Amino acid sequence: MADQNELQRTLGVPFEQQELLTQALTHSSYANENPGTAPSSNERLEFLGDAILGLIVAENLFEDFPTMAEGEMTRLRSILVKQDTLARVAETINLGSYLYLGKGEESSGGREKPANLARALEALIAAVYLDHGYEVTDQFVLEILDVELANILYQGTIVDYKSQLQELLQAKAQQTPVYNLIETEGPDHDKKFTVEVKLGNEVLATGTGRSKKKAETEAARIALEKLK
Repeated sequence: MADQNELQRTLGVPFEQQELLTQALTHSSYANENPGTAPSSNERLEFLGDAILGLIVAENLFEDFPTMAEGEMTRLRSILVKQDTLARVAETINLGSYLYLGKGEESSGGREKPANLARALEALIAAVYLDHGYEVTDQFVLEILDVELANILYQGTIVDYKSQLQELLQAKAQQTPVYNLIETEGPDHDKKFTVEVKLGNEVLATGTGRSKKKAETEAARIALEKLK
Protein backbone atom coordinates (compact mmCIF):
# COMPACT_ATOMS: atom_id res chain seq x y z
CA MET A 1 0.00 0.00 0.00
CA ALA A 2 1.27 3.46 -0.88
CA ASP A 3 2.20 6.08 1.70
CA GLN A 4 -0.68 8.34 2.77
CA ASN A 5 1.71 11.29 2.99
CA GLU A 6 2.26 10.92 -0.74
CA LEU A 7 -1.51 11.02 -1.31
CA GLN A 8 -1.81 14.19 0.76
CA ARG A 9 0.90 15.85 -1.31
CA THR A 10 -0.91 14.82 -4.50
CA LEU A 11 -4.19 16.22 -3.19
CA GLY A 12 -2.61 19.40 -1.88
CA VAL A 13 -4.63 18.88 1.30
CA PRO A 14 -2.67 18.02 4.45
CA PHE A 15 -4.92 16.34 7.01
CA GLU A 16 -4.93 17.46 10.62
CA GLN A 17 -7.07 14.47 11.58
CA GLN A 18 -5.22 11.59 9.95
CA GLU A 19 -7.80 9.12 11.18
CA LEU A 20 -10.35 10.67 8.83
CA LEU A 21 -8.12 10.01 5.85
CA THR A 22 -7.52 6.43 6.99
CA GLN A 23 -11.24 5.82 7.41
CA ALA A 24 -11.97 7.26 3.95
CA LEU A 25 -9.58 4.69 2.48
CA THR A 26 -10.91 1.71 4.45
CA HIS A 27 -13.11 -0.69 2.47
CA SER A 28 -15.75 -2.63 4.38
CA SER A 29 -13.96 -5.91 3.58
CA TYR A 30 -10.88 -4.76 5.50
CA ALA A 31 -12.91 -3.53 8.46
CA ASN A 32 -14.81 -6.84 8.58
CA GLU A 33 -11.62 -8.92 8.47
CA ASN A 34 -9.92 -6.87 11.19
CA PRO A 35 -12.55 -6.21 13.88
CA GLY A 36 -11.31 -4.24 16.83
CA THR A 37 -8.09 -3.12 15.15
CA ALA A 38 -9.21 -1.58 11.86
CA PRO A 39 -11.02 1.76 11.66
CA SER A 40 -14.65 1.86 10.62
CA SER A 41 -15.27 1.41 6.90
CA ASN A 42 -15.70 4.40 4.62
CA GLU A 43 -19.42 3.77 4.07
CA ARG A 44 -20.68 6.54 6.40
CA LEU A 45 -18.18 9.00 4.94
CA GLU A 46 -19.29 7.96 1.46
CA PHE A 47 -22.89 8.87 2.34
CA LEU A 48 -21.85 12.34 3.50
CA GLY A 49 -19.44 12.86 0.60
CA ASP A 50 -22.12 12.04 -1.95
CA ALA A 51 -24.32 14.83 -0.56
CA ILE A 52 -21.46 17.35 -0.38
CA LEU A 53 -20.33 16.54 -3.91
CA GLY A 54 -23.85 17.02 -5.28
CA LEU A 55 -24.17 20.39 -3.55
CA ILE A 56 -20.80 21.69 -4.76
CA VAL A 57 -21.43 20.62 -8.35
CA ALA A 58 -24.96 22.10 -8.35
CA GLU A 59 -23.81 25.37 -6.77
CA ASN A 60 -21.00 25.90 -9.22
CA LEU A 61 -23.03 25.01 -12.30
CA PHE A 62 -25.61 27.54 -11.10
CA GLU A 63 -22.98 30.27 -10.59
CA ASP A 64 -20.75 29.60 -13.60
CA PHE A 65 -23.53 29.21 -16.19
CA PRO A 66 -26.19 31.84 -15.35
CA THR A 67 -28.16 31.23 -18.56
CA MET A 68 -28.20 27.43 -18.36
CA ALA A 69 -31.65 25.84 -18.05
CA GLU A 70 -32.53 23.67 -15.06
CA GLY A 71 -32.77 20.55 -17.19
CA GLU A 72 -29.29 21.03 -18.62
CA MET A 73 -27.80 21.67 -15.17
CA THR A 74 -29.44 18.47 -13.96
CA ARG A 75 -27.97 16.54 -16.88
CA LEU A 76 -24.46 17.85 -16.30
CA ARG A 77 -24.62 17.23 -12.57
CA SER A 78 -25.74 13.64 -13.11
CA ILE A 79 -22.78 13.04 -15.45
CA LEU A 80 -20.26 14.61 -13.07
CA VAL A 81 -21.35 12.65 -9.99
CA LYS A 82 -21.96 9.25 -11.58
CA GLN A 83 -19.77 6.27 -10.73
CA ASP A 84 -17.81 6.09 -13.99
CA THR A 85 -16.82 9.76 -13.80
CA LEU A 86 -15.75 9.55 -10.16
CA ALA A 87 -13.77 6.37 -10.85
CA ARG A 88 -11.84 8.12 -13.64
CA VAL A 89 -11.09 11.03 -11.33
CA ALA A 90 -9.93 8.60 -8.62
CA GLU A 91 -7.59 6.95 -11.12
CA THR A 92 -5.91 10.29 -11.89
CA ILE A 93 -4.79 10.54 -8.25
CA ASN A 94 -3.97 6.81 -8.06
CA LEU A 95 -6.49 6.42 -5.25
CA GLY A 96 -6.76 2.66 -5.63
CA SER A 97 -3.21 2.08 -4.44
CA TYR A 98 -4.03 3.67 -1.07
CA LEU A 99 -7.11 1.60 -0.23
CA TYR A 100 -7.28 -0.79 2.73
CA LEU A 101 -8.85 -3.95 1.32
CA GLY A 102 -9.66 -7.36 2.72
CA LYS A 103 -7.82 -10.36 1.29
CA GLY A 104 -10.71 -11.46 -0.91
CA GLU A 105 -11.33 -7.99 -2.28
CA GLU A 106 -7.60 -7.53 -2.91
CA SER A 107 -7.32 -10.82 -4.83
CA SER A 108 -10.35 -10.00 -6.98
CA GLY A 109 -8.84 -6.75 -8.27
CA GLY A 110 -10.56 -4.45 -5.80
CA ARG A 111 -8.10 -1.62 -6.34
CA GLU A 112 -9.31 -1.22 -9.93
CA LYS A 113 -13.04 -1.70 -9.42
CA PRO A 114 -14.95 1.48 -10.41
CA ALA A 115 -17.39 1.09 -7.51
CA ASN A 116 -14.59 0.97 -4.93
CA LEU A 117 -12.80 3.94 -6.49
CA ALA A 118 -15.93 6.08 -6.74
CA ARG A 119 -17.01 5.33 -3.18
CA ALA A 120 -13.55 6.02 -1.81
CA LEU A 121 -13.46 9.36 -3.63
CA GLU A 122 -16.81 10.36 -2.12
CA ALA A 123 -15.53 9.32 1.30
CA LEU A 124 -12.38 11.35 0.72
CA ILE A 125 -14.48 14.42 -0.10
CA ALA A 126 -16.33 13.97 3.19
CA ALA A 127 -13.03 13.59 5.06
CA VAL A 128 -11.72 16.84 3.55
CA TYR A 129 -14.96 18.55 4.56
CA LEU A 130 -14.82 17.31 8.16
CA ASP A 131 -11.14 18.22 8.47
CA HIS A 132 -11.09 21.59 6.65
CA GLY A 133 -14.65 22.81 6.13
CA TYR A 134 -16.74 23.69 3.10
CA GLU A 135 -14.59 26.30 1.33
CA VAL A 136 -11.50 24.09 1.12
CA THR A 137 -13.67 21.17 0.02
CA ASP A 138 -15.31 23.30 -2.65
CA GLN A 139 -11.92 24.25 -4.07
CA PHE A 140 -10.68 20.65 -3.87
CA VAL A 141 -13.72 19.25 -5.71
CA LEU A 142 -13.58 21.88 -8.44
CA GLU A 143 -9.92 21.18 -9.09
CA ILE A 144 -10.26 17.39 -9.33
CA LEU A 145 -13.38 17.64 -11.53
CA ASP A 146 -12.04 20.39 -13.80
CA VAL A 147 -10.91 18.08 -16.62
CA GLU A 148 -14.15 16.06 -16.56
CA LEU A 149 -16.26 19.21 -16.74
CA ALA A 150 -14.19 20.57 -19.63
CA ASN A 151 -14.60 17.29 -21.52
CA ILE A 152 -18.37 17.31 -20.99
CA LEU A 153 -18.66 20.89 -22.19
CA TYR A 154 -16.56 20.21 -25.29
CA GLN A 155 -18.63 17.15 -26.18
CA GLY A 156 -21.99 18.82 -25.57
CA THR A 157 -23.74 21.81 -27.05
CA ILE A 158 -22.62 24.16 -24.29
CA VAL A 159 -19.29 25.93 -24.56
CA ASP A 160 -17.86 27.73 -21.55
CA TYR A 161 -16.04 31.07 -21.60
CA LYS A 162 -12.57 29.49 -21.60
CA SER A 163 -13.46 27.31 -24.58
CA GLN A 164 -14.96 30.24 -26.46
CA LEU A 165 -11.85 32.35 -25.85
CA GLN A 166 -9.52 29.59 -26.95
CA GLU A 167 -11.45 28.99 -30.17
CA LEU A 168 -11.54 32.72 -30.93
CA LEU A 169 -7.82 33.23 -30.41
CA GLN A 170 -6.87 30.12 -32.34
CA ALA A 171 -8.94 31.36 -35.27
CA LYS A 172 -7.60 34.92 -35.17
CA ALA A 173 -4.02 34.53 -33.97
CA GLN A 174 -3.28 30.79 -34.22
CA GLN A 175 -2.35 30.88 -30.53
CA THR A 176 -3.91 29.62 -27.34
CA PRO A 177 -4.38 31.70 -24.18
CA VAL A 178 -2.30 31.09 -21.07
CA TYR A 179 -3.68 31.51 -17.54
CA ASN A 180 -1.38 32.61 -14.72
CA LEU A 181 -2.24 32.77 -11.03
CA ILE A 182 -0.98 36.17 -9.90
CA GLU A 183 -2.40 36.54 -6.39
CA THR A 184 -3.99 34.50 -3.60
CA GLU A 185 -5.61 36.30 -0.69
CA GLY A 186 -7.42 35.31 2.48
CA PRO A 187 -7.41 32.38 4.92
CA ASP A 188 -7.90 28.79 3.80
CA HIS A 189 -11.65 28.89 4.49
CA ASP A 190 -12.19 32.07 2.46
CA LYS A 191 -9.53 32.35 -0.25
CA LYS A 192 -9.77 34.66 -3.25
CA PHE A 193 -7.74 33.92 -6.37
CA THR A 194 -6.72 36.40 -9.06
CA VAL A 195 -5.74 35.06 -12.48
CA GLU A 196 -4.59 36.80 -15.64
CA VAL A 197 -5.12 35.45 -19.14
CA LYS A 198 -2.42 36.26 -21.68
CA LEU A 199 -1.88 35.91 -25.38
CA GLY A 200 1.86 35.89 -25.84
CA ASN A 201 3.14 38.81 -23.76
CA GLU A 202 -0.18 40.68 -23.80
CA VAL A 203 -2.45 40.53 -20.77
CA LEU A 204 -5.99 40.25 -22.11
CA ALA A 205 -7.83 40.41 -18.79
CA THR A 206 -7.75 39.49 -15.11
CA GLY A 207 -10.42 37.75 -13.09
CA THR A 208 -11.04 36.84 -9.46
CA GLY A 209 -12.94 33.99 -7.85
CA ARG A 210 -13.21 31.62 -4.89
CA SER A 211 -11.23 29.00 -6.82
CA LYS A 212 -8.60 29.12 -9.54
CA LYS A 213 -11.15 27.66 -11.96
CA LYS A 214 -13.66 30.42 -11.24
CA ALA A 215 -10.97 33.09 -11.55
CA GLU A 216 -9.89 31.68 -14.93
CA THR A 217 -13.52 31.58 -16.10
CA GLU A 218 -14.03 35.20 -15.08
CA ALA A 219 -10.81 36.29 -16.80
CA ALA A 220 -11.91 34.51 -19.98
CA ARG A 221 -15.36 36.14 -19.81
CA ILE A 222 -13.88 39.64 -19.48
CA ALA A 223 -11.37 38.99 -22.28
CA LEU A 224 -14.18 37.85 -24.57
CA GLU A 225 -16.17 41.00 -23.88
CA LYS A 226 -13.16 43.15 -24.74
CA LEU A 227 -12.36 41.24 -27.91
CA LYS A 228 -15.92 41.20 -29.17
